[in-house]
Amino acid sequence: MDLLLDLDLDLAAAPAGGRRRAIEAALRAAIGARRLPSGARLPSTRTLAADLGVARGTVVDAYDQLVAEGWLAARRGGRTVVVATPPLSSPSSPPAAGPAAPPPRIAGPGPLDLRAGAPDLSAFPTAAWVASVRSVLTRGPADALDYAPPRGRPELRSALAAYLARARGVAAAPDRVVVCAGIDHGLELVARALVATGRHRVAMEDPCLPFHRTLVAGAGAEVVPARVDGEGLDVDSLAAPAVVATPARQCMLGMALAPPRRSALVAWARRTDAVVVEDDYDGELRYDRQPIGAVQALDADRVLYAGTLSKSLAPGLRLGWLVVPAPLAPALDAHLGPHSPVSSLDQLVVADLLSTGAYDRHLRRARTAYRRRRDDFVSLLATRAPDARVEGVAAGLHALVRWPAAGPTEGDLVAEAIRRGIALTPLGPHWHATPGGEGVVVGYGRPPAHDLQRRYEAFAGLMADALSRL
Repeated sequence: MDLLLDLDLDLAAAPAGGRRRAIEAALRAAIGARRLPSGARLPSTRTLAADLGVARGTVVDAYDQLVAEGWLAARRGGRTVVVATPPLSSPSSPPAAGPAAPPPRIAGPGPLDLRAGAPDLSAFPTAAWVASVRSVLTRGPADALDYAPPRGRPELRSALAAYLARARGVAAAPDRVVVCAGIDHGLELVARALVATGRHRVAMEDPCLPFHRTLVAGAGAEVVPARVDGEGLDVDSLAAPAVVATPARQCMLGMALAPPRRSALVAWARRTDAVVVEDDYDGELRYDRQPIGAVQALDADRVLYAGTLSKSLAPGLRLGWLVVPAPLAPALDAHLGPHSPVSSLDQLVVADLLSTGAYDRHLRRARTAYRRRRDDFVSLLATRAPDARVEGVAAGLHALVRWPAAGPTEGDLVAEAIRRGIALTPLGPHWHATPGGEGVVVGYGRPPAHDLQRRYEAFAGLMADALSRL
């Protein structure tokens, strides 16, 4: 699709020789410097002439010269577009041998991306989002495009409090909700608040996301590992005044925190004056079990609840939330900026999606679609590579795949996947220090529906070949 771009041409810096040559030189410089990419649609000669304060014929002559040199092409309907982006050796001079050839296309399909961490972006509820944008802009508050308050728009905080109470069992009042720019931003705020209140050691599940450990350490905390077994976080192993946990579904291994340990976790926090940070990153995407309510409901003054739209809608929205215990709120508020980093418009749109039920409808459709994907993935792998074990698939968008110890190492399997163009998430980097087991995490939620089977088949073939000699 052609791009219609505004032009900022520096005619004063062009060599002498008249306005036409100045325009030619400025356009060559812009194309050579990649400010005008191949395919960019230029303004009409009439429009550019008016912008530059020159006669239209001057611009027509400049365009004609650059067409002759191969920099531009005249298309049907009077459109003029950039057709090449030559190497920049002397941008003010025409190329000696015509324009450079466009970069070669990569033959064959691109990488088969099965990494964990994202939903199918092509399933984004575009129609519902557009309807909410239209509603906000036509019937919403006059300040919909103004800065948002530090804790977020009151409309979204109220909508989130109501939604989280009914959907996740969270004990949330609007004044406890803080809107953040995704879970990464939220975790950094929380870590700084923990350090400010004297909690300089923070336990984090082993395994967990490495960049989350980096965020917490960057806020000034000492990160210590918290053991995880078949029942989830081992509460008896905690040796810190704060812990970051994923009770609804352990972020890498996939198990839910067992009911006795949920109670034990809250009891530990009360006994030691500790804070539990509950990362509920995909608690809404459940398939084979009844909803597991948030641990936060057991003690709203000891458990800080964190959620995000990254798995249910799209990570690029950069929108998440914290439900902050009252004792921790002043320290967290001290680290908020003068305005929320999330746009007012996006916050109001999400508030509308929540209040109209559009978000709930999207989640119901998503759960059905992702359950079917999960079932197809597990079934295919069981048929093609029966020695592989699939774990942690009662909910969420990814599966942990393991294999017998006599099989390949994790490093060898990942290296072979790369050779085949398959992108996976290895388990190894997620352990704090000593690996507690090998495996790969496969994101069955990420691929677009039209390419799903091809990627499944590629991974199943990889596993079948890797385990064929067992």
